[in-house]
Amino acid sequence: MGIDIIFKIAAVGILTAVVGQVLKHTGKDEIAMITTLAGLIIALLMVLDLIVQLFDTVKTLFNF
Repeated sequence: MGIDIIFKIAAVGILTAVVGQVLKHTGKDEIAMITTLAGLIIALLMVLDLIVQLFDTVKTLFNF
């Protein structure tokens, strides 16, 4: 769970940016925006999973 999640989020961001730019240059601005939103949602889901793990760890630590 260390640095690999940072690399995964960075990879999603880079891939989303490249695909978004290619779609913008081809004139498909709407699809580029949808692609950007999809990349953002994927990254947020990754972070949300980490937050859930954090709360589970805190819950276990304090025996709730």
